[in-house]
Amino acid sequence: MSTDWQPAASFATLNARAKLLQTIREFMLQRDIMEVETPVLGNAGVNDPAIRSLVTRFSHPVDSRPHTLYLQTSPEYAMKRLLAAGSGPVYQIGRVFRDGELGRLHNPEFTLLEWYRPGFDHHALMEELDELMILLGWEVAGRYEYRELFLEHVGIDAVTATLPALQQEAGAAGLHSASPERSVLLDFLFSHRVVPQLGLERPAFVMHYPACQGALARLKPDAPAVAERFELFVNGIEIANGFHELTDAGEQRQRINDEIERRRRNNDNLLPIDERLLAALEAGLPDCAGVAVGVDRLLMCLLQLDSLQQVLAFPVERA
Repeated sequence: MSTDWQPAASFATLNARAKLLQTIREFMLQRDIMEVETPVLGNAGVNDPAIRSLVTRFSHPVDSRPHTLYLQTSPEYAMKRLLAAGSGPVYQIGRVFRDGELGRLHNPEFTLLEWYRPGFDHHALMEELDELMILLGWEVAGRYEYRELFLEHVGIDAVTATLPALQQEAGAAGLHSASPERSVLLDFLFSHRVVPQLGLERPAFVMHYPACQGALARLKPDAPAVAERFELFVNGIEIANGFHELTDAGEQRQRINDEIERRRRNNDNLLPIDERLLAALEAGLPDCAGVAVGVDRLLMCLLQLDSLQQVLAFPVERA
């Protein structure tokens, strides 16, 4: 008889998950950060070439045409609309969805903690995230510059290296096709040469990524080739991704258009631009920093387990 109707995670693990969520909510409450909920279904998605959205159809009771809706890969866009409307600091613990992601560290449906702090830069938000990690039992995190780590473990400067030099290093590291995209090569090399060394003794913040990997982060005023982005790693696993947020609507539209062009070159599906996000930025997103934390990965590392499936009641194979 099949046993796949049973939960993959033990009840001790599910109890630890419940306590983790309670701790997070108490942490936010003490700092007067408001919990919010935003839609799981949206009329637009993200065009980041590294992220694929799950798509569904809605049959409108009046308009007989089916409407395409996108399961959100992050609540970021909607939360920024709240910030622009004057919400003040906000956080959310919610389910998000990504197509094509499954493995030891991935499930197409997962839990994300995301919060935003008006008046904070990325350094201040790293401090606050570190406070949460310490509360959960980890040591104070180390801080490292992306460029220095890349030079140490890859042997070339991530900012000034030529495309052929990056292609050569990526090929030597196992990349089978010589990608013409700088961001793809940097991500491959960083993931294979640097990430496995991070956070082995204590959590590790990596900050100031190359501008081409800045996504929604603003660029450093004194170093425009570098983005004010950070990530947190534990035991060679990415736990969090944060930004000193870009607030310029024109720059954000240009970056989205650049992403669309990259998707077009790769023959990927093109998603509608979220014009409501851009309208919110145009109205005035406050100077702020935001971070997304993978709750499932956080719990996995906290309990010293080997895979995401061990902390999920029903991973996709048992859904």
